Amino acid sequence: MIALSLAEIAEVVGGQTYDIPDPSVQVTGPVVRDSREVEPGSLFAAFVGERVDGHDYAGAVIEAGAAAILGSRPVGVPAIVVDDVQTALGALARHVVRKLGTTLVALTGSAGKTSTKDLIAQVLQRKAPTVWTPGSFNNEIGLPLTALSATEETKFLVLEMGARGIGHIRYLTGLTPPHIGLVLNVGTAHIGEFGGREQIAQAKGELVEALPEEGAAILNADDPLVRAMASRTKAKVILFGEADEADVRAENVHLTDTGQPSFTLRTPSGCSDVTMRLYGEHHVSNALAAAAVAHELGMSAEEIATALSEAGSLSRWRMEVTERPDGVTVVNDAYNANPESMRAALRALVAMGKGRRTWAVLGKMAELGDEALAEHDAVGRLAVRLNVSKLVAVGGREASWLQLGAYNEGSWGEESVHVSDAQAAVDLLRSELRPGDVVLVKASRSVGLESVAQALIENGAEGEVAAR
Repeated sequence: MIALSLAEIAEVVGGQTYDIPDPSVQVTGPVVRDSREVEPGSLFAAFVGERVDGHDYAGAVIEAGAAAILGSRPVGVPAIVVDDVQTALGALARHVVRKLGTTLVALTGSAGKTSTKDLIAQVLQRKAPTVWTPGSFNNEIGLPLTALSATEETKFLVLEMGARGIGHIRYLTGLTPPHIGLVLNVGTAHIGEFGGREQIAQAKGELVEALPEEGAAILNADDPLVRAMASRTKAKVILFGEADEADVRAENVHLTDTGQPSFTLRTPSGCSDVTMRLYGEHHVSNALAAAAVAHELGMSAEEIATALSEAGSLSRWRMEVTERPDGVTVVNDAYNANPESMRAALRALVAMGKGRRTWAVLGKMAELGDEALAEHDAVGRLAVRLNVSKLVAVGGREASWLQLGAYNEGSWGEESVHVSDAQAAVDLLRSELRPGDVVLVKASRSVGLESVAQALIENGAEGEVAAR
């Protein structure tokens, strides 16, 4: 964070200082909420959770070098006390962002936010110092913490914004007002909470409503609900996609033999060829979104294409590809899942597995409400239509719907199986995998299927040792 005195911070957040001998002492380190991340000069935000109270760590963080804590009660060490720590954190972030004058890029969408954010960050980093959201740190706490990690050298601040309902993005844009707003898509993720795609579109569109007239709204030309958001902003509108009307678009799209997308990037400033390191055709749209942001910020088509071709994944468990010594390929995409990302991952699996046996190890997609049965059934059916060699549905009711969809679509019989839990899936795969097989592992985060991928990777390493 930029250096601020404890007195300044207290004034900004409307807090009272306690046990601070010298209010002129500056916070020069990061603002953190995890006591393990404290560095000399940090400000520790003490949240009260269901199981853990951050105030209990006050003494330890001060001993570790924190300048003070930001908490809701005095604790006998240097502290700025406020009524609500989350509100105070947001106020501090708003103050720092305004003081810095950094160009702020915000993005949202039902699917692909984190992958696209990672691409934008890697492209813009080539132009100037850039700070971006780590992982999916995109809520009312994670977003201000990310913003507070910007310094005087930061030119671009890239913030992912999530939403669980109407008004959430409006709140986030109030904390960190964007100059550029990007909306990727409107899908069915969290549809059970929102009530329908129109409500999701209403919530996502709050981002473009927050843009200043001199800003830019970057919208997906291939998604009608996103494209319609052009009427909700006074900012300049830039369209990306494969549609002819898109300002930034992809031509000659195809996948390499290893399932990586290749295309010609066309921008108003020129065109250049891209071959990505990431896997799956769905990354073309993500790349175009990143390219549109970079073009708006003055990068040439050649610079953008080079950056996209060299960009990798910065976040864990998102199409992580591991090649085992025995030739088995494990694709860990277990961080999260919704119907759109499931379909994209299955298509990527099939593209990667040309001429090889393919396994889809799938689990529950959460927060689908009344659409849960139909969506799980549809994913199971798609696995059959794509000729995935074998579906392993892991878990309870939703997994049974996946397996039933596959069975009813193609009378798969032995080609689809329902197992009770992750360990059962590991046991099955260990006994049946053959060299050259490709295994996709994907489900909502709550299912924890990353343990399946990790077990398969470790098993492959053990097999190499045994073979020696």
